[in-house]
Amino acid sequence: MDDVTRADGEVVWRREAIESPCVNICMLHPETRLCVGCARTADEIARWTRMSVEERRIVMDDLPSRQAGPAVRRGGRRRTDARR
Repeated sequence: MDDVTRADGEVVWRREAIESPCVNICMLHPETRLCVGCARTADEIARWTRMSVEERRIVMDDLPSRQAGPAVRRGGRRRTDARR
């Protein structure tokens, strides 16, 4: 919770912090259309601050079951170190 207080200690306003899964890796995967950082949809990200606590909890509970991108690596060079 964030409080703003005056010099005399009186609370001017109080704000409940909004829980967020954001990890500041913000990019939608082109196939799944989920953020590769937090696995939310673009709509969920856009509406996050306007969602009720219950709506955010539903999304948060669902996130562990989401896969933002394919589990297998595509393309690129083969690994060349000794740990193959």
